[in-house]
Amino acid sequence: MESLSKSPTGIRGLDQITLGGLPKGRPTLICGSAGCGKTLFAMEFLVRGAMDFSEPGIFVSFEENGKDLTANFRSLGFDLDDLIQQKKIKLDYIHIEKSQIEETGSYDLEGLFVRLDHAIKSIGAKRVVLDTIEALFSGFSDEAVLRAELRRLFRWLKDKEVTAIITGERGDKSYTRQGLEEYVSDCVILLDHRVIDQVSTRRLRVVKYRGSSHGSNEYPFLITSKGISVLPITSLALEHQAKEEHISSGIKELDVLLGGKGYFSASTILVSGGAGSGKTILGASFAASAAQQGKKVLFLSFEESPSQLARNMKSVGIDLSTPSKKGLLSCHSDRATAHGLEAHLVKIYDLVQDLKPQVVILDPLTGFSQAGTEMDIEAMLTRIIDHFKAEGITALFTSLGGRSEFERSSNVGVTSLIDTWIELRDVETVRRNERAISVIKSRGMGHSRDTRPYVISSHGMLIAKAAAKTGARV
Repeated sequence: MESLSKSPTGIRGLDQITLGGLPKGRPTLICGSAGCGKTLFAMEFLVRGAMDFSEPGIFVSFEENGKDLTANFRSLGFDLDDLIQQKKIKLDYIHIEKSQIEETGSYDLEGLFVRLDHAIKSIGAKRVVLDTIEALFSGFSDEAVLRAELRRLFRWLKDKEVTAIITGERGDKSYTRQGLEEYVSDCVILLDHRVIDQVSTRRLRVVKYRGSSHGSNEYPFLITSKGISVLPITSLALEHQAKEEHISSGIKELDVLLGGKGYFSASTILVSGGAGSGKTILGASFAASAAQQGKKVLFLSFEESPSQLARNMKSVGIDLSTPSKKGLLSCHSDRATAHGLEAHLVKIYDLVQDLKPQVVILDPLTGFSQAGTEMDIEAMLTRIIDHFKAEGITALFTSLGGRSEFERSSNVGVTSLIDTWIELRDVETVRRNERAISVIKSRGMGHSRDTRPYVISSHGMLIAKAAAKTGARV
């Protein structure tokens, strides 16, 4: 069976949700309250179409003139003036003064159709945006005329075979103020901007999509310096290739516990333990070792600045400065509470895309505990883990707390998604507290179930060797 033709939007994540883009040659309604991003959404659809898919577009505004639009979108990296010069985009501002409109039974949109038709032919437009539809009908109260003209407008756009976006303000009891646009549109996308516990979040939902299946959940989205990024809740398909190669942990005896070869390449490792147990040291050892092997490493710290991290690790014999100077190690620090979870996720995606690391250290996961709900944190971590696996990245996460504490902090927990789980803990003895390390699990490899003592020295983490047959410690 022939599937519905679609126009890709070029908006990150949206084409994944809509399974290819918006319905080609049909109108789509983008609705939401003031400030939710409707105009930006429509403009990015137009710009991406012109730049990435060779589809020129017309932007008809009833609220902002061309000068204001170009200035507003320049801050997001959209050079509308250049696209206009190349005849890839045309801006048309139609000023409608409500007080000057005289409503009559014979009122129609014939003038708008003539103007639109001329603009479409002038650049061979394939995409059209009307922003916003309330301004077009602001002076009319005759519901019969309004409904008739709305239907005619959508039919006219279909007849012209242009992929159209119409933006509309959300009504009290309907998706739009008129309550009709949502029924005559082939696709309806609802944008929402909400504040919960002083955290601002944006959500997107595909309300309907005639002739096509689509993601029906609410999806977080961000407005960044690169435009809109939609973050699908659903994870990537489990189609990544498992690798047979190993990569050393940077600690000889830990490699022995892991079957003698270290971690599987492109696997995910969790290091959990109490405060001061050496989680960051174990992560830094792995980072320094991977960099020495010529691999690019990204270290994401949510508790220490890059210089503080380098200084502290130097005290235990781990050199992070040299690989940083060589460009093999990139350290980025940020407070977990500085942004929402979606912003952190997009930042991590962007860093991975820009730096192309083979190893990523994230220290610690529990820093996100105050940045969202348990469900939100778990969804974010699932997307991060899936993204790293899809990119072939070996990732090490640290987490404050022992086994039970971590499970409680993440509700259901992401430990089931982790390939290798290492636990650090304090062991009370008669004379003093000792530190011990054990491998809780390590998928796909034979690993030791021993609990080994370890110390943190000026030469890093030193793990005791396996006991001899006599039972004496070696």
